[in-house]
Amino acid sequence: MDGIVIVDKPEGWTSQDVTAKLRGVFATRRIGHGGTLDPMATGVLPVFVGRATRGVEFFEHAEKTYEATIRLGLTTDTEDITGTVLEEREAEISEGEFLGILEKFRGQIQQIPPMYSALKVGGQKLCDLARKGREVERKPRTITIHKLECLEFSGKTARLLVHCSKGTYIRTLCKDIGEALGCGGCMQALRRVSAGDYTIDEAVPLETLIQTRQPEAYLRNVDTLFFGYPEYRLTPNQEKRCRNGNSFSIALADGTYRAYGQNGEFLMLAQVKDGVMSTVKSFFAV
Repeated sequence: MDGIVIVDKPEGWTSQDVTAKLRGVFATRRIGHGGTLDPMATGVLPVFVGRATRGVEFFEHAEKTYEATIRLGLTTDTEDITGTVLEEREAEISEGEFLGILEKFRGQIQQIPPMYSALKVGGQKLCDLARKGREVERKPRTITIHKLECLEFSGKTARLLVHCSKGTYIRTLCKDIGEALGCGGCMQALRRVSAGDYTIDEAVPLETLIQTRQPEAYLRNVDTLFFGYPEYRLTPNQEKRCRNGNSFSIALADGTYRAYGQNGEFLMLAQVKDGVMSTVKSFFAV
């Protein structure tokens, strides 16, 4: 079985837990996921099965959209509600003040990755160092917050809609918003509602996949990953050269294409330059 399944990850599972479980469901070891979610987070987790795992690398830069709840007045070591409380105080913040501070966090901003993360410094994961009580200097990185809206405000908590670039830590965003307000804050809940072009509306609960007798029914073709590129149907001779790993002349404008065989099979993501089509990544069965 080959393809992509959009999983609605449940709370309490790591992304690796999900892929480990689905190896049994789909009876294959060739499984990978497109974007880690913390155990407390739920929502869209694209899982690549079989030959579709060749597409994981192209999903690394996909933008994500989240619904996040920020708890104001509470600061923890993990920057979310699961951590050890470092400070708790009354959050006397009006809705107007809260809405006003969000403008600071829209567009390109600098963010310092949290200690409780899988990033490595000197060959060691930051989370492993943090569990030993060590904190090391982390360089800020540039991220982009394309959209940041308040969906609900209650005084102590606020629910946010965040559309952001790869590498954004939502719990760090919550912490930084709390700091900017002067009361502190941490992430109380997180749900990913889209990843790339895949949305929560098409996500399948993990329990459904575990219980079904036909998991292949939930697989979507790997070419859905590349629907932003134009489609091209190869001629028989071009298809032969493609399957042999050879480039060939073609009358197309420069750019990236989805190339299909005569029978409609998705063969490759292709690049055309100066009238020559070559393989970026092939997806056909050998």
